[in-house]
Amino acid sequence: MTQDIAVDLGWVPSACTLPTAEQPLRVAEFDALFADAVRGVTRPERARLRLDLAFGPGNAARAAELMARENGCCSFFSFALTVADGGLTLEVAVPDEHIDVLDALQSRAVSAAAR
Repeated sequence: MTQDIAVDLGWVPSACTLPTAEQPLRVAEFDALFADAVRGVTRPERARLRLDLAFGPGNAARAAELMARENGCCSFFSFALTVADGGLTLEVAVPDEHIDVLDALQSRAVSAAAR
């Protein structure tokens, strides 16, 4: 069985070095993580996004693996995954010139988590 992946790649920054053919798959991975694990989205600062994830080793491992791969092609991202007090938090920061990418990531997280 094949699955069609229809995603808007207009927000993928030109600085991204991930091959174009792989970009829809990566976006789909983000969407799946957001849909499965995001429990809250806040923006403590203009250039920083905080995602509260469902606590569990599977979600922590999945987020860490995705963030490591994402940082390999979009090195401007700064990720911090924190496990504390029975909670799991992913913080994403970007330099000011990539605020639009963070805005889009926030939008996707909110939309996916609402489903």
